[in-house]
Amino acid sequence: MRRTICFIIAAAACLVMQIDAGGGTRARSPEVKKMQITSAAFTEGGSIPGKYTCDGADVSPPLKWTAPAGAKSYALICDDPDAPAGTWVHWVIFNIPAGTTSLDENVPPDRTVSGGAAQGTNDFRKIGYGGPCPPGGTHRYFFKIYALDSPLRLDPGATKTALLKAMEGHVIAQGQLIGKYKRQGR
Repeated sequence: MRRTICFIIAAAACLVMQIDAGGGTRARSPEVKKMQITSAAFTEGGSIPGKYTCDGADVSPPLKWTAPAGAKSYALICDDPDAPAGTWVHWVIFNIPAGTTSLDENVPPDRTVSGGAAQGTNDFRKIGYGGPCPPGGTHRYFFKIYALDSPLRLDPGATKTALLKAMEGHVIAQGQLIGKYKRQGR
């Protein structure tokens, strides 16, 4: 009798875990695959050139990634987990079309950019890219690319938090590139 009750409780717990916020059931997501993301401007773990920071032109670096099968759009987030007040968001861009596997240097700070991609609001409270500008020491900057199974229903200007919520259940692959930056004389 105890085994039967334990089995029923365990089965019920599994069912509850599969019910989403909308009240329906959702199939379990397949395992998220890995993607590669690179930049012609810096290597994995290398220094980000001053041109792409607040000490230079403050333009976005060129990025390139592999395209997994089934990708319908891409999203990219760049953030700094070493910021004194917690993770600082430098760039949010999403609904990058499926046929796109790179971003050129100097993506303009517009709400929508060529090809239909939308840019979000960074922690500088601006649309588009805001380069590294650490107050002291060497910081790490994570450029994270996500391949999604559909475009997102999200307005330009969205925050990282809103993007992450919209991407839930839609990520089929992801990758990251880490660059470092330390301001001169600090």
